[in-house]
Amino acid sequence: MTAPPTSPRFLGLHWTPRIQRATGLTTSALLLSLLSACASPGPDHAPLPLTAPTALGLNDASSTAIAAAWWTSLGDEHLNQLVEQALRDQPSLAVARTRVERTQTLAELSRAANGPQATLSADATEQRYSRKGLIPAPIAGSTDSSGTVQAALSWSPDWWGQQAAQLAAAIGQARAAQADAAAARTALATQVSRSYIALARVLSQQRGAQLALVQRQAILDLTRQRLSAGLDTDGDVAQAQVVLDDIRAQAEGLEEQIALARQQLAVLTGQSPHALDSLSPNLAQLQVPALPAAAGADLLGRRPDVVAARWRVEASAQNLTVARTQFYPNISLNAFAGLNALGVDQLFNLESRQLGIGPALRLPLFDGGALRAQHQSRQAELDEAIAQYNSTLLNAVKEASNALSSNQSLERQVQLQNTARANANKVRELAQDRRKAGLVNELAVLNTETQTLTERRLTVDLRARQLDARVLLLTALGGGWQDDTAAALPPNLKDARHE
Repeated sequence: MTAPPTSPRFLGLHWTPRIQRATGLTTSALLLSLLSACASPGPDHAPLPLTAPTALGLNDASSTAIAAAWWTSLGDEHLNQLVEQALRDQPSLAVARTRVERTQTLAELSRAANGPQATLSADATEQRYSRKGLIPAPIAGSTDSSGTVQAALSWSPDWWGQQAAQLAAAIGQARAAQADAAAARTALATQVSRSYIALARVLSQQRGAQLALVQRQAILDLTRQRLSAGLDTDGDVAQAQVVLDDIRAQAEGLEEQIALARQQLAVLTGQSPHALDSLSPNLAQLQVPALPAAAGADLLGRRPDVVAARWRVEASAQNLTVARTQFYPNISLNAFAGLNALGVDQLFNLESRQLGIGPALRLPLFDGGALRAQHQSRQAELDEAIAQYNSTLLNAVKEASNALSSNQSLERQVQLQNTARANANKVRELAQDRRKAGLVNELAVLNTETQTLTERRLTVDLRARQLDARVLLLTALGGGWQDDTAAALPPNLKDARHE
């Protein structure tokens, strides 16, 4: 019997067990040679060290708990409504939310890509086959239909942890985006609260300027009367006029500040610039929240910017793992089953079935240094993420420390200023008593009110500074946020999150 064209005998070979063993040894030797020739990631790289909390003076004590809606502690319902409206309608927060959704979608894509992939395809074609092509007679030169129905399955086992690292990196980026969104919310609430306090301060200063205008107008009128009586000079009248004009200019400047502050608040809350033209908060009615205790090490888990930076370090570390696994061989398993026939009427014939299964090997050998460059790039990204985390952590501790120091100092300044204002009021009362007794004139009493108005202005400024500093302290200590980035993940990612 003639050997088939594909048999070893037809090719002039004698397929003996010895030759089979030799071929197996040769194949093994070739595989070892390929493995030894794999591209190398190069020497190990030690990443930058993470800054320890103790190195920045943070102790193990717990920080004072802050309410999530910390702005309500200022005791102004209108402020509460404005903050809630800003958190609901401000377009910048919509941008942060879309970033969160995008990173979550990327994490879901990474998770889906790691599992087995199954496809089902079907096609039918009517075709004329060339007489001069590869297809022999009797098909050549004819027109016929063909069809295929096929199901395919592929799976790449996670031999080196590449898929797990990719998913962990994607989840890390998603959680960092969640923390960034929380930081944006805190920053917006802080801006609205500080702008509200600033508006209340300027309105209070405007009321003080109106009192000063009345006082200075009275002084000018009295000085003119004294000039008519020969008791004062033209120079005294001119000096009184200059002071009055200066206060009028200050009052006009305050009007400008009020308009700008109202417009800023309107924009922050997602409204038209003139929507809050009648808003008039009262500085005296705003409450100063209790002074929180010193910050502890748990501050690091309460500030969303620090948490976001930490998750970016985690994502970068996982991306470095992915880059390193690119140097290892990748083996995937593929299988297909279906029907294929020339002539659609023969498609579902039992003889039209086709099956296939087999592994696929990808082994990086020589790539011109591309994989090593990518690996080094991931190393640099990890160092950058660690440096950014260290910088964010240092800035967080600095902000908290500065805010605590400012608030403690302002507590003392307020006490001293209250004493100074009380003394100024006492001086004015004594001058009024002396005028009633005929010991001094009305001009002397009016001049004592200058110091009273000055102390009032300083008191207003100091109270506004104290409220503003308290807001900065509350946000520097985390703004009442707790790390909820895991709970905010989509349900299909919660079981796969990297803790």
